[in-house]
Amino acid sequence: MDVLADRVLELGPKPAADGAYKNFKLTRDEDGIAWLLFDRAGASANTISAELIEELDSIVAALESQRPTGLVVRSAKTSGFIAGADVNEFRGATDPRMVETAIGRAHAVIDRLEALRVPSVAVVHGFCLGGGLEVALACQMRIAIDDARFGFPEVMLGLHPGLGGTVRFTELVNPMQAMTLMLTGKTIDARRAKSLGLVDAVTQERHVRNAVKDAVFGRLKRAKPGVLNSILNLAPVRGFLATRMRSEAAKAAPRVHYPAPYALIDLWEKHAGNRSAMLNAEKTSFADLMVTPTAQDLIRVFFLREQMKKLAGSGNKIAHVHVIGAGAMGGDIAAWCANQDMRVTLADMKAEPIAGAIKRAADLFSKIMRKRIDQRDALDRLIPDMEGEGVRNADLIIEAVPEKLALKQKVYAGLEPKMKQGAILATNTSSIPLQDLRTTLQRPERLLGLHFFNPVSRLQLVEVVSHEGTDAGLLKEALAFVGAIDRLPLPVKSSPGFLVNRALTPYMLEAMVMLDEKIDQRLIDAAAEQFGMPMGPIELADHVGLDICLDVGDMLRSKFGDHLPPTPAWLRDKVAKGELGRKTGKGFYTWKDGKAEKAPGPETGPRVTDEMIDRLVLPMSNVCVAALREGIVDNADVVDGAMIFGTGYAPFRGGPLNYARTRGVDNVVATLRALTEKFGGRFTPDAGWETFR
Repeated sequence: MDVLADRVLELGPKPAADGAYKNFKLTRDEDGIAWLLFDRAGASANTISAELIEELDSIVAALESQRPTGLVVRSAKTSGFIAGADVNEFRGATDPRMVETAIGRAHAVIDRLEALRVPSVAVVHGFCLGGGLEVALACQMRIAIDDARFGFPEVMLGLHPGLGGTVRFTELVNPMQAMTLMLTGKTIDARRAKSLGLVDAVTQERHVRNAVKDAVFGRLKRAKPGVLNSILNLAPVRGFLATRMRSEAAKAAPRVHYPAPYALIDLWEKHAGNRSAMLNAEKTSFADLMVTPTAQDLIRVFFLREQMKKLAGSGNKIAHVHVIGAGAMGGDIAAWCANQDMRVTLADMKAEPIAGAIKRAADLFSKIMRKRIDQRDALDRLIPDMEGEGVRNADLIIEAVPEKLALKQKVYAGLEPKMKQGAILATNTSSIPLQDLRTTLQRPERLLGLHFFNPVSRLQLVEVVSHEGTDAGLLKEALAFVGAIDRLPLPVKSSPGFLVNRALTPYMLEAMVMLDEKIDQRLIDAAAEQFGMPMGPIELADHVGLDICLDVGDMLRSKFGDHLPPTPAWLRDKVAKGELGRKTGKGFYTWKDGKAEKAPGPETGPRVTDEMIDRLVLPMSNVCVAALREGIVDNADVVDGAMIFGTGYAPFRGGPLNYARTRGVDNVVATLRALTEKFGGRFTPDAGWETFR
């Protein structure tokens, strides 16, 4: 792309103002076509800021008077077209009318771009998201390079499109499909965008010049909205479809927690077909959403992700990963690494687990890769290794055998003599302190923890665990590896349960105590879901495996016994009978096709109470404060990020520590004390609350 930008800049006479722009390059080629290249100063990717919008306004004004033959809008960045709005400008918004005024200025510029009386074409490569897609929609035509990706991710920030996208997208594309993309935040590739009518042509970089000429001089066959679009935008039809949309939205995002999807549906239902009214209503709705606690906390989560990405650093040196243990976790870790262009050897004592892991990997690759050749290549990188010979050449060995100290140490004794110089030995243990695991090692300094979370392909967090003797250079390499496989690292010092499992265990064990109190398991799960958790603690225990929950609980109780609920005897009986949850088809729930079968709760009888919710969620905040006080982790923001990306902790709450701040630390401490008096010492507020604010 830089080569293309330079080549464009060399063409033809330049407008008099060229060179005066900070964030754009503007040239005119030999055909009189103006090429406007977004090139935000000091950034690796284009984002839309107030400054950029102001500069774009002056450029559009110049183009209005100069009247070039045509206008091409594209990016000079290799990273893509425009990645969306500059989210920094969203932080801390409190006055919706100020937001509406600011968004109104941006609206006026985008409307002015759309109104230019020359053929305009957006040429899109890489990511074209949010506000970037709204800029592209303001052009008369769109040409996609075959690597382009399109989407409206605003819903992930508690918002909906705000620069006219709700109007232009539902006018151009079948509104059911357009609304689905905006409501889910999913991205689509260039071919899918062409089939929807979002783009007029898909081409390769070397053919862009000819494609642009075809567009400007009327030879490009343009996508046009069909009759069905008009029918679906009619008021009676919108009313019916909007009801269906709200019903679907409610399954994933309750209105009380996530207002943005419902605001978008309301906007379309009330105003589609009246462009002026919908554009005005969009500005007001967007501004009102911006100042909600949900949007501000989700914006905070966006920056938590960016902060954790930086912890990975750069310069990954890991090319060959050897995984020992092809069970659910080991096999899925191996598949994910192969998906991320790593060479992976997968070892196990038996062939059956390896075969199962390869099958799961093939299923995963078929879902996340469009091209069969990419799926084939990923499978080729995942190599069954019954003899375990891959350890000799591996840069990183990940041990993922069951949570038994003696078993893990036996594995280390066999592989340590085979490891090459400089290789890292990592354990995926979920709870065993590294201080215990290292005692039999010849080279304990190269042992560290890489604790992934289930499901590996969906949960972004990896706890990178060190002990006081871990080699600092190898720890840095491990962090870079986590970043290289598109995961978020949490540096954490070794301690039973590390951070996430230590915080989750009281959540799940308290649910077991509630079962002992004869509270319906569906009601317990409903309490957590009402708070905003992705699933309740009973279902989560089934999902993780009751045997693993029991092992982790026993391990943590050996150190934190006074702070954990007792383990009911019947839980040990369930594990002994093989009722382990999802992986055996039966635990607390019966599982079919990976989903828990839940009968509807009774219409009358007990209901969720605030006390039930507090019993489940406040111990998580309490543990997080304790981990900070003990130095297990050293950053409260990263703790919140870890709980969100590792457990799915209600994102709109901003994490367990942010929730405590929002609710009020004094209130949280007082509630914990009240629970201590009623239920026992496991709710005792940690001493860290005295200094946490």
